[in-house]
Amino acid sequence: YRHSGRETGVSCTRCSRPICPDCMVEASVGFQCPECVAEGNRRVRSARTTFGGRIVQKPYVTWTILALMAVGFLAQLGTSDPVGQAGRSPLVVEFGMHGFAAILQHEWYRLITAAFLHGGVMHLLFNGYAMYLLGQQLERWLGHGRFLALWVAGALAGSVTSALFAPGQLSVGASGAIFALFGAVFVLGRRLRLDMRMILVLLALNLGITFLVPGISWTAHIGGLVAGLALGAVFAYLPTRKGGEGQRTLTHALLVAAFVVLLFALLFVAPQLWFTVLPV
Repeated sequence: YRHSGRETGVSCTRCSRPICPDCMVEASVGFQCPECVAEGNRRVRSARTTFGGRIVQKPYVTWTILALMAVGFLAQLGTSDPVGQAGRSPLVVEFGMHGFAAILQHEWYRLITAAFLHGGVMHLLFNGYAMYLLGQQLERWLGHGRFLALWVAGALAGSVTSALFAPGQLSVGASGAIFALFGAVFVLGRRLRLDMRMILVLLALNLGITFLVPGISWTAHIGGLVAGLALGAVFAYLPTRKGGEGQRTLTHALLVAAFVVLLFALLFVAPQLWFTVLPV
């Protein structure tokens, strides 16, 4: 039926139309025409992970975020002072997190752009290595979309916590998002009944460094960790009833959106409470 000038003795096993050797596609029984094969593929449900994400062959989101972190740091070096210290780059002043000063000036972009800037090469290497290890595993567990939502929510939570509890401190780095990955991988690993002792050790070490080494923004770390634990629990345990993949995806999307709305609500409400309670 696709090449009317050819003779054939083969018909599609689904629609019974005659097909030539160039058009036939081998099936489990007999041969099928290209249109029936395409129709069958549309009806096949795509494979999903335990947590509802599509099967990930390559962790593109992790690689993209790592590339953006590297690009951001190179841009810092290109605009830094003559000594070449990235932390003194004008980009840090323009796109870093400045607490309530940024919020009052409606510079909301800093909540995310600060995550792609770093105070030095060691800062970048620590965050990049953790992102490489945790990000690839989490992206394969969650799928591209859920993993990206987790990373962004973790970065936002870190910035918001810094704005609320260290309003006068300049902070940069993806540490909030990285600690969100720590929290999520712990919860999801427990859900899969994996041995999480190594993750607990790494998390304890990082928390110890956070509070013992001066100059590290503990607020971003704690905010990101809380976000990772909360959203990890959402992805791992909600919804409790089996309502199909569509319902689970919708539930996850709504709860992630609600978490982000809560963060922005805190930014609107907390400054008023701060300035009301604290003496001028």
